Amino acid sequence: MIEIKTKEDISLLRQSSLLVGKTLAEVAKYLKPGIQTKELDVIAETFIRDSGAIPAFKNYGSFPATLCISVNDEVVHGIPGKRILKDGDIVSLDCGVVLNGYYGDSAYTFGVGEISQDVRDLLTRTKESLYLGIEQAVAGNRIGDIGCAVQTYVEKFGYGVVRDLVGHGIGKRLHEKPEVPNYGKRGTGIMLQEGMVICIEPMINLGKKSIYQEDDGWTIRTSDRKPSAHFEHEVAIGKEKADILSSFEEIEKVLTTN
Repeated sequence: MIEIKTKEDISLLRQSSLLVGKTLAEVAKYLKPGIQTKELDVIAETFIRDSGAIPAFKNYGSFPATLCISVNDEVVHGIPGKRILKDGDIVSLDCGVVLNGYYGDSAYTFGVGEISQDVRDLLTRTKESLYLGIEQAVAGNRIGDIGCAVQTYVEKFGYGVVRDLVGHGIGKRLHEKPEVPNYGKRGTGIMLQEGMVICIEPMINLGKKSIYQEDDGWTIRTSDRKPSAHFEHEVAIGKEKADILSSFEEIEKVLTTN
């Protein structure tokens, strides 16, 4: 059952989503070589709670932290801990909040210090593929149009599109129908309707598409141990264009001043 959101629902989802962007921007201020990933997690949890919200991921399915912090060849669901970030790393920060009963969910992949050109290109193109997917998130299109736009773009560069993990609907629950793959055929899948709210989140590997799960039951890595990038926006399906509820604006302000 896919839930169509009212304008009031979407307004509240926007507030939650914007708080995620502000949280990631706050964490980005501290994202430098020498910091432990668990320190970043404490910064995020404190900021979320000080903003009157609750971390959505903490204790969700027994996940132990506020942020999913995935470094280099870790695709998603990395658990913060004693790992110290170093120059040349890339790190995906995936964050969720619950504010006024509504979920916000967004992710951004950062470079730490100086990163190599091929990895920089991976980040740029993964983010570009997110916006190409969002362009297809309009009423009358189908879910396959989103995945096709992402896949067609990144595969031109020889990248691997993760198949086993997908985007999702969102609202008063973190994961709702429909699933939103980052691959697919144009004109296939469910029809998009105005008022649906989904998370589009390309997970793109520098190497092959295959992945595996670590023994911790959460962390997903690339099978060939090559880097992976992950960007995510929360989006309401519109009549003529998608309404992006989350924002990277605050994050990128920090990145330009750091």
